[in-house]
Amino acid sequence: MKLEKKIFEIVFHARGGQGAKTAAELLAQAALAEGKFVQAFPDFGPERTGAPMKTFVRVSAEPILTHEPVVDPDMVVILDETLLGTIEVTKNLDENEAMIVNTTSDREAVRQKTGYAGNVYPIDATGLSLEIVGEPRPNTAILGKMVKISEIVKLENLVDVFREKYTGKIGSEKTEKNIRAIEEAYDSL
Repeated sequence: MKLEKKIFEIVFHARGGQGAKTAAELLAQAALAEGKFVQAFPDFGPERTGAPMKTFVRVSAEPILTHEPVVDPDMVVILDETLLGTIEVTKNLDENEAMIVNTTSDREAVRQKTGYAGNVYPIDATGLSLEIVGEPRPNTAILGKMVKISEIVKLENLVDVFREKYTGKIGSEKTEKNIRAIEEAYDSL
């Protein structure tokens, strides 16, 4: 499913510490590497681990003139399924757009919980991360699923950006494990 629009807008719903801001920045950097115009910025109250937060991303082939929070997303990404039902994660998301949820539940269970009848893509990103990386960080696996569904950037560009940004910070072994999580989530559709 390729989602096309003049400006492609994404809202991440997560809890502090799950890596939504990092995922948004990586996606934006991959888009920038492809010559696209981007914005990526968080929206949260008091910063603390576990607090609900949102991060916004815009990607476009043309300059982006707005700097407002995203109110009509093309894709919603939920890194913590406990947010389902507690906040309005599907607001302004129509049935032709996409919702990716980090969950062990199936598509129908997510639809029942959210009332969203559109394109739902569940993925156990936390489980995948635990299995491959050894840590419960769903953000890298979610990125793989996002790229597969939206085709907003090329997988190889996302991988290159991740490798460049993190090899020196977390070491090559952990970087390659995270890349494997991205690639396995990409292939899991």
